[in-house]
Amino acid sequence: MTRTDTPFWKWLLLFIAGCFLFILAYAFSTIPTVLDEAVHMPLWLQAFMCVLTPAGVLALYGVWWKWTEKQKAADLPLHRLAGDTALGFGVGILFFILVTGCIALLGGFRVGSVNWDWNALVRSLFMFLVVGVGEEVLFRGIVFRMIDDRWGTAVGLVASALIFGFVHITNSNATVWSSLAIAVEAGLLLGAAYKWSGTLWVPIGIHWSWNYFQGPVFGFAVSGNGTPSLITPVIQGSDWLTGGSFGAEASIPAFVLGLALAIVFLLLPRRTACTSR
Repeated sequence: MTRTDTPFWKWLLLFIAGCFLFILAYAFSTIPTVLDEAVHMPLWLQAFMCVLTPAGVLALYGVWWKWTEKQKAADLPLHRLAGDTALGFGVGILFFILVTGCIALLGGFRVGSVNWDWNALVRSLFMFLVVGVGEEVLFRGIVFRMIDDRWGTAVGLVASALIFGFVHITNSNATVWSSLAIAVEAGLLLGAAYKWSGTLWVPIGIHWSWNYFQGPVFGFAVSGNGTPSLITPVIQGSDWLTGGSFGAEASIPAFVLGLALAIVFLLLPRRTACTSR
């Protein structure tokens, strides 16, 4: 039975319950980061917890699929975990190198200094893994997939992208433009990558490296939040060019390149489609 055969009231209840459950699960998975900020845990312990808690979110998602879809989670094939995550991670790196390069070529970015704080870099790497898993399970695994199943890919992409973009309106230094930019360059891109690959691993990889290279590597704010970074940049010029205090996500180069990459994923032949019930 497909979701179009499911009574709307039942679909809506499942949608609300799924969102609520995985908002809570995501909040729980961020506990290691909060603890680390409070007591500065040993690196090995923080890394272990930042792997364990996202694994718990993914396991819970698998149980949710089994209960609601009456089958294993089609978008979490374990045999594609490493390859698809690496592919997504590489796409995210390439994306932010291109964004930063465009901003630099237009005079908005240059390297001020370099700070080789490996401890901070590794901590940030694991912290953004938590963010990537938690947000992708919620926004692609629940929001996009369920809307896509019921009303089709176009509606699913637009609706989930707008929801994803505008939940960031509460972030520091956010504006309507920054939320719209995230909706287009990230919401559409991550939804398209999910649809193309048929797995959550690709968008998780993109999301993970996107945040990591934007903040801890290149030194931009990440959705309005500053992080310790390898590069201390000199950022100058208009907010349209650099993204201003919100980060490069609010820049025109990121908007254009993200939209272009989303279109590429939508035009590619799909590897596998997520299975509906």
